[in-house]
Amino acid sequence: MLSGLILLTACKKNYLDVAPDNVATLANAFTMRSEAEKYLATCYSYLPNDGDPTQNIAYMGCDEVWYQYPSASINATNWAVARGGQNVTSPYINYWDGYMFNAIRVCNTFLDNVGNLSEVPDLQIDERTRWLGEVMFLKAYYHFLLFRQYGPIPIVDKNLPIDAPLEETKTKRQPADSVVNYIANLLDSAAARLPLNVLSPSTDDGHITKPIAQSIKARVLVYGASPLFNGNTDYASFKNKDGQQLFSQTVSVAKWQRAADAAKTAIATCSQAGISLYQFINQTGFPLTDTTMVQMSIRNAVCDKWNVEWIWGNSNSSTYQLQYSSMAHIDPANAGNSSIYGSMGPSLAVVKQFYSVNGVPINEDKTLDFSNMTQLRTGTHAERFNLIENYQTARINFDREPRFYADLGFDGGVWYMQNSPSNTDDNTWTTQLRLGDFGAGIPVTITTYYPKKMVNWKFAFLPDNGNHVEDYPFPNMRLADLYLLYAEALNEASGPSADVYTYLNLIRARAGLGTVQDSWTNFSNNPTKYTTQAGLRSIIHQERDIEMSFEGSRFWDLRRWKEAAQTLNANITGWNRMGTAQNPQLFYTITTFFNMQFISPRDYLWPIAESDLQVNENLVQNPGW
Repeated sequence: MLSGLILLTACKKNYLDVAPDNVATLANAFTMRSEAEKYLATCYSYLPNDGDPTQNIAYMGCDEVWYQYPSASINATNWAVARGGQNVTSPYINYWDGYMFNAIRVCNTFLDNVGNLSEVPDLQIDERTRWLGEVMFLKAYYHFLLFRQYGPIPIVDKNLPIDAPLEETKTKRQPADSVVNYIANLLDSAAARLPLNVLSPSTDDGHITKPIAQSIKARVLVYGASPLFNGNTDYASFKNKDGQQLFSQTVSVAKWQRAADAAKTAIATCSQAGISLYQFINQTGFPLTDTTMVQMSIRNAVCDKWNVEWIWGNSNSSTYQLQYSSMAHIDPANAGNSSIYGSMGPSLAVVKQFYSVNGVPINEDKTLDFSNMTQLRTGTHAERFNLIENYQTARINFDREPRFYADLGFDGGVWYMQNSPSNTDDNTWTTQLRLGDFGAGIPVTITTYYPKKMVNWKFAFLPDNGNHVEDYPFPNMRLADLYLLYAEALNEASGPSADVYTYLNLIRARAGLGTVQDSWTNFSNNPTKYTTQAGLRSIIHQERDIEMSFEGSRFWDLRRWKEAAQTLNANITGWNRMGTAQNPQLFYTITTFFNMQFISPRDYLWPIAESDLQVNENLVQNPGW
């Protein structure tokens, strides 16, 4: 409880401007509305700070971004997971030990008391109903966070009395399907009690609503239907000590259909609530090209706080550190600003996953040759809104889709911001990273790429090492994510269909791309790929990798798809940042920084600490640990 209180008070948020409960007895906590509201804040306080890359394992645990070793600019403790340091003695990101189960216990206490009409007598029935729905959601979500890491977990539906016999506290793990069903049913109960929108956006942003509950239910069911949890024969021998099977050994297509139905319901509810794909509106007073307008629609869908695409913005999460770690030196007048230290470097594997300008994978484009990605090429006048005119950079940075230029900062690239020195996107900020250029030196990320997408466009360098950071809550769920979950589930349930194409193409249209059908037919060397279930699955996976890049999805997607073993047993590569500006050939040399090792099936699930297994002999360890 104490750790939750510390987290809450350390994080400023506008959705619950109250102090968490810190009273001596539960009796006082539910005597009146004002005290119960503090306890509600405590239930929220356990939401992880996913916007902080040092706390969100998805930013440090796989190949999406990499860091300088040893790290001098960021707390890289959790990076030890990606470097092969996970262990059973003192596991990293240990949600099992106390933290997340404490959160569930706090939620159960709230539900027991506020669900009792004799408690909190001054709480109106409509507000009581809404608060119960919010905490039911939080309880379900905390179960999901545990399930996502550990797979089968104990279900904590009710708190045990303090005088319960010791044997009753030694709970066992429940089968994966039972956990998924429990979470989904609890989210249904929550959604029935929640409003379509927050009642007062100025004070209630971040409170749970019906679209949030239904969208997270869709995510939960997609996880449960994914190969890691759906008929995974790698876990055939994974059983409780009483012989109970923890993973179903039969693949069920019905799970995918259930997930698709849930996602479609959530989409309809989001539409009813006015949630739609974000489109940038130029309010600068200065002209911007269509090229930049498309990129700003992509970037601001994430960074423009409380925009129309956000289904759930997590106000318990700050992106301050994330932006500092993602920002490049783009202002020559402030190139020596020591408060900016580029630390998060997207790997070349991620750089290559973005499509060509024709909207297909670069290894499939039959009209463009990317086979020599290190070949030097000079930016032209026509390309000046994406690349620096008359500046040499690598071939891999040319002829790419709008999301490439919106999401990535790189040597020779344009980086438009609200405070553009020209007030427009012509002659604006750029990144010049080779030694001798203004953006070079130690602050350059180890790969020389930056996750530009995560930096709010109002970020500004100030004199005397100062900066203005437009902080925004972390978007835990946005509509594009939900569209992709629906397309994936529907394709897995019944194969290619008009509905699958529709929702993929809505996202591609916002990204300035043609439809899946047109792009593959006209530009791919595999023109019928989208017409088969397996081919469309590959397209959906890559579309998700691109659209959700740097938002913490890749780490979990690779696991639930059972693709981590093939993807994360590879080299982490980037450019040689020690090359000289006079010799770009040296700079654009592929350099290996680390050879990742992913042991299957061990690394798909988190280890439970050995100390927990010693305390509770009914627990079984995850396979391989």
